[in-house]
Amino acid sequence: MSPPPLIVHREGPVLTVTLNRPEKRNPISDQDMVEALVEAMQGADADITVRAVILTGAGPAFSSGGDVAKMKPGAGSLRDHLPAATRRNYKRGIQRLPLVFQALEVPVIAAVNGPAIGAGCDLACMCDVRIAAESARFAESFVKLGLVPGDGGAWLLPRIVGFSRATELALTGELIDARTALEYGLVSRVVPDAELMDAARTVAGKIAANPPHAVRMTKRLLREGQVGTLPNILELSAAMQAVAHQTADHDEAVTAFIGKRAPQFRGE
Repeated sequence: MSPPPLIVHREGPVLTVTLNRPEKRNPISDQDMVEALVEAMQGADADITVRAVILTGAGPAFSSGGDVAKMKPGAGSLRDHLPAATRRNYKRGIQRLPLVFQALEVPVIAAVNGPAIGAGCDLACMCDVRIAAESARFAESFVKLGLVPGDGGAWLLPRIVGFSRATELALTGELIDARTALEYGLVSRVVPDAELMDAARTVAGKIAANPPHAVRMTKRLLREGQVGTLPNILELSAAMQAVAHQTADHDEAVTAFIGKRAPQFRGE
């Protein structure tokens, strides 16, 4: 019996999801991995008591992206002898991931523990915060295999590092180290390998300490801000602010601030 594609562990309000194909460097193109990630992320999003998710990889790699060994015709990959079927395979398979991540309101932190290559780099880009171990490496490397970013990388990467750097990374397919990724703004911090999960848990804990409805609505506004106009974002912000004002957590925050004490948020 093969091991599950994911290891899911909850500690308090923080859910840790670990890609569990270390022998293959955690590819995400197989249908069972896609299904497992969709289920885990949507389940976390549906549970208001989950206040943050950490996504990482088992073994020395974060994710190799696609399983190259399965890219030959008939090898069980997304590729079919009929191009129209290949198109459907992408839409019903790996392309579900960026749509699911974009729709999430629960914050997701990528703890990039090693190489994040191709779709693995894009998976990190689907997350809200990226923290890299010193051993992490990143590559938008589809061109090296004669492919294009089939999982939304052409939309994701420029919004994080800017058009010029995204274009250079995508057209050269070059590998960059963690410090370069930090310089590019691809990650927010780089830490020694042994400190990666502690650093991710610290950030998750700081997020989880805040009122969960306000956190989720703030994340939604940030995501909508990637594609929306200023008037539309202001309108959405006003509507969400009206909702936030009516939460018990908002009242608790104001009362605690005036009373000079630590607030106790309950997600109400």
